[in-house]
Amino acid sequence: MHKAGFVNIIGSPNVGKSTLTNAILGQKLAITTAKAQTTRHRILGIRNSDDYQLILSDTPGIIDPVYKLQESMMEAMQTVFDDADVLIYLVEIGEKKGKSEDVMSRLSKTNKPLILAINKIDTGNQKLLEETVDAWKLQLPNADIWSISALEKFQVDTLIAKIVQLLPEHPPYFPKDQLTDRSERFVVNEVIREKILLSYDKEIPYAVEVETESFKVNESIIKISAIIYVERSSQKGILIGHKGASLKKVGTLARKELEQFFDKKIHLELFVKINKDWRSNPNALKRFGY
Repeated sequence: MHKAGFVNIIGSPNVGKSTLTNAILGQKLAITTAKAQTTRHRILGIRNSDDYQLILSDTPGIIDPVYKLQESMMEAMQTVFDDADVLIYLVEIGEKKGKSEDVMSRLSKTNKPLILAINKIDTGNQKLLEETVDAWKLQLPNADIWSISALEKFQVDTLIAKIVQLLPEHPPYFPKDQLTDRSERFVVNEVIREKILLSYDKEIPYAVEVETESFKVNESIIKISAIIYVERSSQKGILIGHKGASLKKVGTLARKELEQFFDKKIHLELFVKINKDWRSNPNALKRFGY
């Protein structure tokens, strides 16, 4: 008997959806930072075993959209209720109320198996955990409630066993050696964007989009050329930094992580270009895959 199915993780920004995705997969796929809106695209990560294939969907955090970009992110969220075999609603300890009435209504009415996972329990105490559990029991009585720490991998293995138990019998949807539905270029874009999120403050990380222009695999090295788009010339100057020092730092951090991911030497070239107000431009958003 082989099980396979789609497990969709939803929740507010910064509750740890990408960290949980990586913990379940056993390796880093989704980028993680302390900044809200780190995840822009819905990404499928695939955990394979001889007798199951667990397909995880890491989704953008639930927000009230301001830009066209954010509207696109939230539109993609709507499909997670429809194509899930198992739903995971992730909250953090101390979070006692859903931020979106629409999402809460859909969760309370779903006929799909629903897991309410309370994350970051290593940052709280038993009393706060009990209060959090009691609050969610009232709001989502149809949910199976779990307490975890995705960062510390506490209870993650038992959560995986529970998810597998809930999966339907089905042959694999993807080849058994596949980690994600995304391309190598997408992985490159996301790694570079993560390093920008970690290296810059304020508006810069949110005004950035990355596009891999060239990805050439040779026997001993992968040669990559990527363009970082910003919205204004002032952002371009900050991104590059004095004598190119800031951009060089981003490139070094990204190259090291990509070498780990692809298990190969990487030559990475980064360029910065201006694409004025791309976050509000439907054509630009379409080009960037939103």
